[in-house]
Amino acid sequence: MMWWFDYPGGWGIGMIVLMFLFWAAIIGLIVWAVLRLTRSRGAHTGNRKDALDIAKERYARGEITKEQFEQIKKDLQS
Repeated sequence: MMWWFDYPGGWGIGMIVLMFLFWAAIIGLIVWAVLRLTRSRGAHTGNRKDALDIAKERYARGEITKEQFEQIKKDLQS
């Protein structure tokens, strides 16, 4: 495996650079794929609450009155 260092055409450094670029590309693709999968999965798992759910929770905790809740619900429907 060490034969490329002794190649008369000077391929030793070239091979090292090509090997570095190859592995950098592979690692970059893996990182890109993982980030893409985790971002898309987080957006579609249902963890996000819509405005009506938040208003319902606030009403249940007593943070807003019934009139305020009804107004929020009316505003969201239009």
